[in-house]
Amino acid sequence: MEEQQKVPYVVSGKSKVAVAINAASKTGEWIKSKLGDYKQLNTKVSSQDLVTEVDKGAEQMIRKLILTYCPDDEFLGEESVGAGAAASAQAINAVKDSEYVWIVDPIDGTTNFVHGFPYYCVSIALAHKGEVIIGVIYDPSHDELFVAEKGKGAYVHGNLMKVSQEATLGESLVATGFPADRGESLRLNMSGLNAIVPKVRSIRNGGSAALHLAYVAAGRLSAYWEIGLNAWDLAAGSLLVTESGGRIGDISGEDYHLAVRNVLATNGHIHQELMTELHEAGLQDIPAQK
Repeated sequence: MEEQQKVPYVVSGKSKVAVAINAASKTGEWIKSKLGDYKQLNTKVSSQDLVTEVDKGAEQMIRKLILTYCPDDEFLGEESVGAGAAASAQAINAVKDSEYVWIVDPIDGTTNFVHGFPYYCVSIALAHKGEVIIGVIYDPSHDELFVAEKGKGAYVHGNLMKVSQEATLGESLVATGFPADRGESLRLNMSGLNAIVPKVRSIRNGGSAALHLAYVAAGRLSAYWEIGLNAWDLAAGSLLVTESGGRIGDISGEDYHLAVRNVLATNGHIHQELMTELHEAGLQDIPAQK
């Protein structure tokens, strides 16, 4: 892998990206302090879809920090939306034309957080009239801050990120995730997994969609796919990927937009090859929700 180019990254203290960085870092440190100390554990659409009072408290903290500086902006947080695909689609439809809307997942990887597995993050995106223009992901376990601004590149530790250069599936490290919906979505994803495992160098499932996307952007993963996600899982990471030179969209081949639920993100070089394999495994029939 080529050495990452080191480019000074300067953030104005009054900019919206500074607001996102401040909210992500402060909330992430608070979440880390609560590791192993949550008191309420509930489920949403399935027993695998978890939420704690820490998720809810983190979202309230982020909302307060953001709206203190950007009081006229809209705010869409995971914990303020009902469970299920229909509720997610309705929430996105309500804000897709807003001037500015913050799209937030206070803890992406709640199951990991609950079990003490150090792979979870805060994900904050800002969309302008439906287009993501800021993406910030903070991993408090490893103190890693991933930041992207539209047209200005993507950075980790202040260093410019670039996607990996693997040109074929055979030399690629690919990630996936297991849907909370244990019905048809899981069946389809397992079909994709069975098809892809023999074709790639190896497969990973870390349990955080946002961090998987950040890792694609950083060149640590060649690609990532998953079924049945939401805007708050993907929005920040989508900008990290594109600003790092990668490609992201719906598994069907449709370009990324806020309503995408079935995601395929790659370094660009293996995008078509991986998409073809997933289609042949039956994943091309998943309806794109707009």
